[in-house]
Amino acid sequence: MSEQSVAQPVAEYRIEDLAHHSGATVRTIRAYQDRGLLPKPVRRGRSNVYGAAHLARLRQIADLLDRGYTLASIKELLEAWDAGRGLGGVLGLVAEVQGPWTDEEAARITRAELDTKFGGKPDEAAIAEAIELGVLERIPEQHDEFLVPSPQELAVAAELYAAGVPLSAISGHLRELRGQVEHIAARFMEFTTEHVFARYLGHRPPTDADAAEAASMVRRLRPLAQQTVDAELARAMRTFATRNLQQHLSAEEPPPAQIEPPSVTLPRETMQAVNSLVGPEHAAAFIAAATEREVQARTLDALTTRARHSRQFDQ
Repeated sequence: MSEQSVAQPVAEYRIEDLAHHSGATVRTIRAYQDRGLLPKPVRRGRSNVYGAAHLARLRQIADLLDRGYTLASIKELLEAWDAGRGLGGVLGLVAEVQGPWTDEEAARITRAELDTKFGGKPDEAAIAEAIELGVLERIPEQHDEFLVPSPQELAVAAELYAAGVPLSAISGHLRELRGQVEHIAARFMEFTTEHVFARYLGHRPPTDADAAEAASMVRRLRPLAQQTVDAELARAMRTFATRNLQQHLSAEEPPPAQIEPPSVTLPRETMQAVNSLVGPEHAAAFIAAATEREVQARTLDALTTRARHSRQFDQ
């Protein structure tokens, strides 16, 4: 008995049905059509009919919007897709950039464990600030448990608190540090974009090959930023820690202030004689040398007189 293939019915949607299946509103679908993001429907009698391609395009647009693309850039990408250039490389690059930039894995912590780490007493204000900073994240329908994106960061905060640093000071320091680190990250991105990624992303949208090469470069450069910051932070900490220790281990009493000798104005005739003898350009050096010689001579005379008096006393 021969098998006959049965043709699958082609999906067709009215605009209300398309909105229901795609999650977009009717108004949004019409706006996409006006901007050229969505192909026009097929006119069938008095009705407009949409197909599976329209549904797939709407889901594609939603995915790109979730990834942070603007409608203008989405239009360029979709035009490239329609021209046969594909989106695979671009989406692969997006996935590479938006992927985790650390090997650290998120963890969970209960409210009781959190209170134990930080003094044993509930502190709603501190919890709210930690959530605002992203140190903690709420878990839906879990009121006594939090997600910890960076367990290392939370562990550092716990150690600082155990060492006597107030929670308000820790959060303030984190805000300051985050601003400085974000500046470093922005500078690193500017540097690599100028010297590395410009040749891959200099045209819009990039080809699949260029996007794939850029994604590979992201994988190679990703650890370099952290390695560079780690090395420079270690160097700076050693320098400043050593300097700070030396200051605290130095003598408790500051050295006596240097007393400036009183200035002496030489008689006019003396200055004229010095100028005539050595010239005006050498007068200052001559006077300094003569003064030093006079001081040495008087010091020697004083020592000699003291020694003579000492011998007379011994006799």
